Amino acid sequence: MTAVTLAHVSDLHFGRDAQLDQIEALEALIPGLRPSAVVISGDLTQRARHGEFQRALAFVKQVGRASPTLVIPGNHDVEWWRSPFGLLGSARRYRKYRRYFGPELSPRLELPGAVLAAALTSHGVAFGSMTWNLNDTAVKGHLPASEVARVARSFAGAPPDAARVIVMHHNLLRGAISGRMGLARWRQAQAALLQSGADLVLCGHDHQEGCGQLDNAFVVGTAGTHTDRCRGDRPSAFNLVAIEQDSISIQHHRWERATHRFVASDLQRFARVRRA
Repeated sequence: MTAVTLAHVSDLHFGRDAQLDQIEALEALIPGLRPSAVVISGDLTQRARHGEFQRALAFVKQVGRASPTLVIPGNHDVEWWRSPFGLLGSARRYRKYRRYFGPELSPRLELPGAVLAAALTSHGVAFGSMTWNLNDTAVKGHLPASEVARVARSFAGAPPDAARVIVMHHNLLRGAISGRMGLARWRQAQAALLQSGADLVLCGHDHQEGCGQLDNAFVVGTAGTHTDRCRGDRPSAFNLVAIEQDSISIQHHRWERATHRFVASDLQRFARVRRA
């Protein structure tokens, strides 16, 4: 297969909390890395305001100068107050996001060696995302069965040796510091994704970078945030993912505060599980 590299960024939160020195460093660094694609897994904005979306769009265009991009909405990009519980229709919740990033909320990107398919988990205040904890309101996401089915159909038509990558916003593995799962009904979501044929799931939301492998099947990579709200006052990080025939590697690139630049840091390599 063709080797694939993905620059994975998440939780930029343009607005009050964005760290502009990090944003500018990403804009300068990522095009020079020439990844196969750039993935931005949601929470482009802090309050889903027009100015925040405009700056986010400028960022996407800048980092995508040398590579195609795949962008999805996060919970902060959803205007849930315009239609809580979908009472006035779901389209109202994504009106601004769609104005700047197009009508597709679950985009698909096909590359030599890989197929990337987004799964929408950011639905605002929705019945499927509710838990008994009121603090989870408009924060938690959920993964509808229809999203998993659509992703599986997308993968079914891909070349046999192509890597199958799911992009979603909410963290699929428990945060190391927060101890939190991003999804309501996360057990059902994990079980469904294990049947999807995915090799790799990329997500964000938890504001801490990480990676792991679920049930010795697909690999999960979580990107951090580029705000002042990192877990445990850790430095921000984005991930560089390398997909090869027999392995998937995730390297964290962490912000070095003293030099104001991103530095390649710890690297983890996982065996890529072969399909029957």
